[in-house]
Amino acid sequence: MMNKPSFYHNNRGIHNWVVYEVMDEFITKYSNNYKDILYELGCGTKPYEVYFKQFCEAYIGVDWFETLHLKAEIIADLNKSFPIEDSAADTLVSFSVMEHLCEPQIFLNESYRILKNGGVFILQVPFMWHVHEEPFDFYRYTKYGLKYMFEKAGYTNIEIEASTGFLVNWVLKLNYQLIRVLQGNSVKKKLQRTILRPFIKNNQKFALFLDKRWPKTDKETQGYWVVAKK
Repeated sequence: MMNKPSFYHNNRGIHNWVVYEVMDEFITKYSNNYKDILYELGCGTKPYEVYFKQFCEAYIGVDWFETLHLKAEIIADLNKSFPIEDSAADTLVSFSVMEHLCEPQIFLNESYRILKNGGVFILQVPFMWHVHEEPFDFYRYTKYGLKYMFEKAGYTNIEIEASTGFLVNWVLKLNYQLIRVLQGNSVKKKLQRTILRPFIKNNQKFALFLDKRWPKTDKETQGYWVVAKK
């Protein structure tokens, strides 16, 4: 029996747990693409390593030395040429990384170079999302920008899918604002957090339920997933 993916289970906040639920859902959805030699570009703490190893012969994490969560086998600045030989990978994955790169086209060009013919690159990036890990937060991408950049790198058979609909996206924005507003150690702030905690936790369940029934839109989404073949 295959293990299910589990993204930062111990670090999920009450205000954003739905992000990781959606992440796990898409990781599982694309599982038939994980095979042979898999590289994760921008691997961080490698939260999916165990999951990926169920499908591939080898998992190799790549990240740069200044990352906050370095556990990589290969140290590389993803804005420059990768220290990886041509056609080394059967599968590439990258999650919430490309927005932190000042040279994203070089990143995509290099990913194409190290991928074998017939290989697949699965990438996730945020779209409507707050600035984070600053000052290393440079871009947000529409599906049209993603398609253009992947095609420019040489990829074909490019499929792009929104990660959420409007309601999940809206609730996440609300929750992040509430968390910021409610910071502090005063009695008033602690009382407000206690009162609002159930609302912040459960509004995501309601939004997730409605999002699957609401008229679908990919124009107001938390992010996008790309599946591209070489």
